[in-house]
Amino acid sequence: MTPTLRSSSGDLIADRRYEYARAAFDEKDFDAAVDLARQVLELAPQFAPAHALLGRAASATGARDEAVEALRNALALEPQDALGVRLDLARLGALASDEAVTHGYVRALFDDYASRFDRHLTETLAYRGPTLIVDALRRVCTVRERPFGFGPMLDLGCGTGLMARALEGHAESFEGVDLSSRMLERAARTGLYRSLHERDLESFLTGRAAGEADLIVAADVFIYKAALDEVFRETHRVLKPGGWFTFTVQAHEGRGVILGSDSRYAHGKAEILALAAETGFSVALIEDASIREDRGQPVPGLLAVLER
Repeated sequence: MTPTLRSSSGDLIADRRYEYARAAFDEKDFDAAVDLARQVLELAPQFAPAHALLGRAASATGARDEAVEALRNALALEPQDALGVRLDLARLGALASDEAVTHGYVRALFDDYASRFDRHLTETLAYRGPTLIVDALRRVCTVRERPFGFGPMLDLGCGTGLMARALEGHAESFEGVDLSSRMLERAARTGLYRSLHERDLESFLTGRAAGEADLIVAADVFIYKAALDEVFRETHRVLKPGGWFTFTVQAHEGRGVILGSDSRYAHGKAEILALAAETGFSVALIEDASIREDRGQPVPGLLAVLER
């Protein structure tokens, strides 16, 4: 799923040819898409979506050099990368994989996705992250002989509010943060959040008071982040002693972080355990868990509950 920039080139003929190029690309006629995209750029050389399309089509034909040049042109014209061309450059080996996903890309992706997000997750991807997290918290609370109830909760990457709905009645208050304004609009409609913030995770957490939260949740958020160090450090600071940090990650069997063909990051279990130890958390629970499917197949993942 790639976000699209819904802007015009300013040239009616160029716009029409761009739509033909997109149609050819969608039909996997990549040679025709390349030819049409070149024609668009002759008429509108500053039109970033056409450069991106040319890059993707050229890559599909095996013309790597032309693809890289076109994608870099698109990025120069749209440096926030709402078009997600950094991912394409990473796949071509022209950019480090940990630099592939930007805030601009995630914001555009979920602004475009918001209207169909809940239905697509539950009906197509069989998403069950909030259910798994609630079950894990219940089990941990039972083992620790603590009541299943929490003080203030922070919902990292809150999306449309699925996590707050799953924990409704079990937390004193909910605050959410997300990069997408359209996702936040839908979260606001739940009426569950005390406040919602349109920010990245790191700046949101660094602005919080030490020891203010009892529970911090990140459901299926870290698939868009390669480096988790600062989030873990700030989460530890913001949690009160005995507070919980629970999250899911996409996982792989090796070490470190990899960028998968699905344009999401997968983290190794050893990396998560090492990061937890380095930032002062104790592990209450960590287990294999698939929180969604891709083309009908479970996506490998990890479910974790850490204690401050």
